[in-house]
Amino acid sequence: MPELPEVEVVRLGLEKGVAGRTITAVQVHHPRAVRRHDAGPQDFIDLLTGRTVVAARRRGKYLWLPLDSGDALTGHLGMSGQLLVVPKDKPVESHLRIRFSFSDGGRELRFIDQRTFGGLLVVAGGADLPSTIAHIARDPLDPEFDDELFVTRLRRKQSGVKRALLDQTLVSGIGNIYADEALWRARLHGGRATETVTKPKARELLEHARDVLTESLAQGGTSFDALYVSTEGVSGLFERWLHAYGREGEPCDRCGTPLRREAWMNRSSYSCPTCQPRPRYPR
Repeated sequence: MPELPEVEVVRLGLEKGVAGRTITAVQVHHPRAVRRHDAGPQDFIDLLTGRTVVAARRRGKYLWLPLDSGDALTGHLGMSGQLLVVPKDKPVESHLRIRFSFSDGGRELRFIDQRTFGGLLVVAGGADLPSTIAHIARDPLDPEFDDELFVTRLRRKQSGVKRALLDQTLVSGIGNIYADEALWRARLHGGRATETVTKPKARELLEHARDVLTESLAQGGTSFDALYVSTEGVSGLFERWLHAYGREGEPCDRCGTPLRREAWMNRSSYSCPTCQPRPRYPR
């Protein structure tokens, strides 16, 4: 699933490609793409037609487009969703789910989703912050992120530190890839109990998470899956700079020990056995 850098790349593309433009037509090609819009596809279309997109915003992995009506076009990319800003005469993609046309006759916005796990909906009065994502915490790149509150809440979690990093009500935008990278930089095993992490170590972990997110964003994100692309269809390059994730058996960039992969919550975790020893009493 796309994480903060990949979603922020899309947000930047939407800000450039659709903000300030007025929607004149909406075509819903697959009802599953608007399944979270309870009133159905026609209501979705009616609420958007004639509306002007004010900006493009993000909270964690969620995107929304504030509208001049005060509502918000809200979306989650799921496992394979793409929001592409393309020439209107571009051939239709095989997994096109929703298509938006604009009054200036320029490029279209298309929502493509091969696996249909993602989706869009209109949230009434959600321009400032949609109610559907109000429970999502701020992310480490947010200017209003509270570092000390994060440290306090992390140490109270009574869980493994990696599980805590993926808790989007504690800190948003960090998924499996960037959790492993931040933990490698901090020399912490993901199973380390949060209550045993000192305040200085928790602050260090947060700074590493912030650094790796910033570095990935500068490279357009990580595109292990070819479906993770910008609004222009361009893949990110940060895979080349990963120190832990996906590198099972390769030498640790710090000590040379072969990196290990461990099964974790139906996923995989990657770490260095020497730099990140398993805790004696893991959570």
